[in-house]
Amino acid sequence: MVTFFFMLGVIMLLAMVFDLSERLTDFIQREAPVQAIIFDYYLSFIIYFGNMFSPLITFVAVIWFTAKMAQNSEIIPMINSGRPFRRILRPYMLGATILMLISLFMNHFVLPITNRNLLEFEEQYYRNVRSVSNYFAEFPSNQIVYFDSYRSDRNNAQGFVVEQRTENDDVVSILRAKQAEQDDSTKRWLLNDYFIRYFGETNDSIVVGTGMVLDTIFPFSIKELTQRESVVRTMGFYQIRDFIELEKKKGSANIAKYEIELYQRTSFPFANYVLTLIGMAIASRKTRGGIGANIAAGLFLAFMYIFAMKVTAVAAENVGFPSYIAVWIPNIIFGVIGLFIYRIAPK
Repeated sequence: MVTFFFMLGVIMLLAMVFDLSERLTDFIQREAPVQAIIFDYYLSFIIYFGNMFSPLITFVAVIWFTAKMAQNSEIIPMINSGRPFRRILRPYMLGATILMLISLFMNHFVLPITNRNLLEFEEQYYRNVRSVSNYFAEFPSNQIVYFDSYRSDRNNAQGFVVEQRTENDDVVSILRAKQAEQDDSTKRWLLNDYFIRYFGETNDSIVVGTGMVLDTIFPFSIKELTQRESVVRTMGFYQIRDFIELEKKKGSANIAKYEIELYQRTSFPFANYVLTLIGMAIASRKTRGGIGANIAAGLFLAFMYIFAMKVTAVAAENVGFPSYIAVWIPNIIFGVIGLFIYRIAPK
């Protein structure tokens, strides 16, 4: 545990230094307060990335700690004393359980709060202008919304269209506007150069407002239409679940990404068990090449684990592979590998 927290501190310190060197110019140009940089950004930064990489840091800590014990001939006397190998493994799994529970708590209760502070800071002091092109969504009120483009610095959508349909998917009306914006204080929409066509059983009617502004209300906001994909990181378990259901009704193309974010909050902490088992089984063998060979073998498996996570995530996003299966497959595959290495480890 001491090795884990020491490595976590060193890696996060290095990550902060590299990140600060990259973003310092933006902080100065946008006059970000020092207090906001420290508490709103870097405190959230450490919590987010520290929790994200905690299973891999656990793996490296186990490899390093156990390999040092093996090279100092501390593992061999334990085995020669007649104690089973699983008894030596027990404190490792106890440590992995503590870290897993901490990670679960952070994922579901702490990170949504700190991520909100992090994203709000980035939005205000770091991120470039947000733009959205060719947006399309269907809302539960049978309204289909799409627009050509949006820029956050102008806070308006160009080529804005709203189609109202019935439950039978019959078109009731089509509203088009050259430009649409929403007043943040009143939440009312202002549509410039609008055109409305109403469809009837016998005849249609058309309302043309060239050069005029239509003041109206919609059951959605412009921020909802143009929010970043990373907004799910600020949501709790129930919030993100409801958000996914709403996005499914809209026909969003990012459902798999949102589901992966939801399911990984539970699956990723369990990687502590898998990587601890693999690391202990590999590093407990004393080799002539010293601890370097053990660390190299461990890092190779760690990279393979990360690669497997990326492959399954891409399969879920682009091929339609079930997201809840995709996030657990790396744990299952490397769990089997860990059991195999454990069985052939010197006992």
